[in-house]
Amino acid sequence: MRSPNACVTGNLWLLSLCLLIGACVSSEPPLEPVDVELFVLGIAQDGGLPHLGCERECCEEARASGRVEYPASLGIVDRRGGDPKLLLVEATPRVEEQTALLHKLAGVHGRGRSPVDAIMVTHAHIGHYLGLALFGREVVGAKNLPVWCSPRFADYLRGHGPWQQLVALKQIDVRAFVVGEPFEPWPGVSVRAVAVPHRDEFSDTMAYVITGPSRSALFVPDVDAWERVPGLLAQLLEGVDVAYLDGTFYDGSELPDRNLSEIRHPLILRTMDMLAHVARAHPGRIRFLHLNHTNPALHDEHIRASITARGFAVAVMGERVRL
Repeated sequence: MRSPNACVTGNLWLLSLCLLIGACVSSEPPLEPVDVELFVLGIAQDGGLPHLGCERECCEEARASGRVEYPASLGIVDRRGGDPKLLLVEATPRVEEQTALLHKLAGVHGRGRSPVDAIMVTHAHIGHYLGLALFGREVVGAKNLPVWCSPRFADYLRGHGPWQQLVALKQIDVRAFVVGEPFEPWPGVSVRAVAVPHRDEFSDTMAYVITGPSRSALFVPDVDAWERVPGLLAQLLEGVDVAYLDGTFYDGSELPDRNLSEIRHPLILRTMDMLAHVARAHPGRIRFLHLNHTNPALHDEHIRASITARGFAVAVMGERVRL
């Protein structure tokens, strides 16, 4: 499923949608459902596209055309053992639309007030956890929904409103993992959380390595700079088949009226330079998401073509990876 009226050239996307490392990335339904799949449910930064308060051409054109890009999020479906299990990675402000998209892509129906079986959140910035509020009694009224996060994030949810009300009413069941050690949202799907440097006002920030029966995927939507922790990027990429990396800004010129030192992210151009050898060996393995609404890689097909030509890709909402 592609975003309505997205300004993309089909051939350019198809060049980047087949990984040459054995993990097939596709935006089309497979002929036969596979046991465990990952879906991309959003590729934009926290505010999505169109972006509230933005009257630039990028957002005005999106409003006029109906184009929508949701905040960065993944969904996992596990079809083994009876009824499919659904894992949501990030609870964004567009959580309703994204769970509906997950249901459509996974081919599940009749979930009612149990739209997913578990949630994982990376950190306490609004585009990543604000949607948890909708699982409270005012909307879903969930019952003991597992929410996996770091110990610091867990303390924050238990100690601050409105999240502490969801905990007190047993609508969410906050489960703190041990950073760096594998845990299982359910048997057969393993996750390892790795701490990454970011603006950690209310919680620390995690990257996730998600491993299924046959493949693994990396999810790093937010990081300040790879260089802040020597060897971090190589450590994160080790052994993973597909990597979804922070692509917030392309070259740093997207927000001339903002001080980017206050909202630090690695530039796509810088990340491509650092990982050129990986992209040459495994085209399509490195895929960018969490793009700011002003990022030209969201709007300029020539820039996307240049990214693809270097062996990288911009993720597409609705693409899937067999795990």
